[in-house]
Amino acid sequence: MRGPLGAIIGRHFSAAAAAAAAAGAGGGGDDAATGVIRHDRKCRDLPFLALFAAFWVAMIVNSSFGFNQGNPLRLTYGLDYKGNICGSKHADPDLSELDVRYWMNPNQVYQSGLKDSKIDLADAKSVCLMECPYPAEDGLNFVCDYPEGDIRLSVDDWIDRDYDYFEYLTPDMRNTSLQLQGPCYPIIFPSINVYWSCQFIARPSNVSLKHWQRMGGASIDENMLIDKTIHNTINYKSSFLKRYVADIGKSWPVLIVCGGLLPLFLSLIWLAMIRYFVAGMPWITVILFNALVISVTMFFYIKAGWIGNDPLTVVIGPSDPYVSIGGREINHLHVAAVLMTILMIIALLTSIAIVRRILKATSVLKVAAKVIGEVLELIIFPVVPYFVLAIIYMFWFAATLYLFSSGQVLQNDCKANCCTFDLKQGKVNCDNCCGYSVHYTPHIGIAIFFHLFGCYWATQFFIACSSTVIAGSVASYYWARGEMSHDITFHTVVSSLKRLLRYSLGSVALGSLIVSIVEWVQSILKSLRRRLKTVDSTGESSFQKTVSSSSNCCLGCIDWTIKSVNRNAYIVIATTGKGFCKASELATGLIMNNILRIGQVNVIGDVILSLGKLCVSLFSALFAFLMLDSHKYRSAHNKISSPLFPVLLCWALGYVVAQLFFGVVEVSVETIIMSFCQDAEEHDGEAQYAPPLLMETLGDPSQLQRLTQGP
Repeated sequence: MRGPLGAIIGRHFSAAAAAAAAAGAGGGGDDAATGVIRHDRKCRDLPFLALFAAFWVAMIVNSSFGFNQGNPLRLTYGLDYKGNICGSKHADPDLSELDVRYWMNPNQVYQSGLKDSKIDLADAKSVCLMECPYPAEDGLNFVCDYPEGDIRLSVDDWIDRDYDYFEYLTPDMRNTSLQLQGPCYPIIFPSINVYWSCQFIARPSNVSLKHWQRMGGASIDENMLIDKTIHNTINYKSSFLKRYVADIGKSWPVLIVCGGLLPLFLSLIWLAMIRYFVAGMPWITVILFNALVISVTMFFYIKAGWIGNDPLTVVIGPSDPYVSIGGREINHLHVAAVLMTILMIIALLTSIAIVRRILKATSVLKVAAKVIGEVLELIIFPVVPYFVLAIIYMFWFAATLYLFSSGQVLQNDCKANCCTFDLKQGKVNCDNCCGYSVHYTPHIGIAIFFHLFGCYWATQFFIACSSTVIAGSVASYYWARGEMSHDITFHTVVSSLKRLLRYSLGSVALGSLIVSIVEWVQSILKSLRRRLKTVDSTGESSFQKTVSSSSNCCLGCIDWTIKSVNRNAYIVIATTGKGFCKASELATGLIMNNILRIGQVNVIGDVILSLGKLCVSLFSALFAFLMLDSHKYRSAHNKISSPLFPVLLCWALGYVVAQLFFGVVEVSVETIIMSFCQDAEEHDGEAQYAPPLLMETLGDPSQLQRLTQGP
């Protein structure tokens, strides 16, 4: 690095600093009084701070579009023949108790499954019911349109009559009903509630079918296609994605408890144990990590149906035990269980590999433990970005529900040759028989991508802000030779926060933007590679596989390198006030000059801290499994389609919260180690500013010699 850090921070100035201090003696000020970082500060990277602010203005505008155009009910429930959302109290008629979609005309369902058919299932006539109807055991039941026109029944009466007013129909209405043109349609096939849509079972009731034929009803197709057509529609990619997003809204109490409060509590406990029980924490962390990985894997096995008797079911409510219905959600749980098995094996092998090196991690954690003991306010500070992120996440998740459900309900432009009886007009209408669908605007995909990227950038930004504030506080401690312990109060942390807010927010915005872009490019390329594999049925050549694997490996290395440089750049920003690019250059130079010193001391400590974060997030995921396994989320309207998405979200949120609080230890260690190396470089291999507690922790002469010697 150019210029000694001792000239910039701390009470003990070099000669260069002494002149600067003398020149500014008349100015005074808080920073001069406390001896904290203070020289050569000015606002840095302001264009990127303006970009971040403009981005969030655009995020609010983008979200307002979702709030205006969206309706989260669309994510769960279907549309009826009038374009109403099942379960909506604002529909005409009121459908607040009628949330199950049922396709009335079995022939339309069959025809929509044919390859060259002109009718889609979205155009088949559907109605909203309380539950899926079942054929009569000794006769024939009907499901009729909503009562209106000449049918003088209330909706409640219609429901009480099991949706059947066939006996009230005029002769003309009966004739059209027998031709499957309505307003009443026969219940020939049993159906079952699969994610709020009645899926037919291709097993027609012989009794009902005979009654229908005796009445002179039109021929009804009995092909298996009637079952597969609805099943395929329910399992479209867009359909299950909507259900996953809807699960966010249904499981919001789980997200608050397991994604917010629980990781906060666990992180604080972990930091307290690091402070008072540092010697045993590496061992506890490794053992607990393996136990949690095994536990979460077993829960995936249970829900996938591989062990136990409590697998995920796609059916809502009671079902025929002799009917087995699968779904994409079950397949996804199988994949998740396999991935967790692989992770479990890797975790066990990694734990065995690092057993001998855990003692080195203990010595590194002792440094952080003593710093936390001196600056207890550092434990409290991450609560500030925690609450800021909590507010952002609540807004973001609400906007997500509306963005994914945004669009307009419009009648389809179908080419089907169909006729239905219109109760209002009192006659058969052949001009208006197309169904309704939610039509999305062309830019909705971009809006959702923009929304997702904004959340990731905001997360990285506030984590970086927290790291910078912590680095500034810890650096003050180091360069004061540990003699400021009585001065290191919450004021020191507040001073570091003020410097960040006044001078360095632009630099933090730039650093977090770079990390976000690199990781998103990496994820996009991975997605493209998976799609190309799917399209290319002939398979990849060995050269293509090599290029693909190499590019993926390179992107991973670039991502890891940028994250590492960024983390150390934030330390330099906190200590010198430089812009992000200059700070990255200085941090990279210091790392390269001391790669052996930093590496051998810090790598194992990083591994233990990473395992600690995973412990918090895995415990959040495990508790989410337990909460989602309760009756509330397995029945009625709160039934979630799968525990997979809420559990993964709790895992991710738990990791973010752990990263905020574990950053106290992580950044403290890195700041002290970098300051130690810089101190040694400035003083010919003899660290002059290392506080006594650091010397005690690294008191082994051979260890000190290795730290202070160049590579």
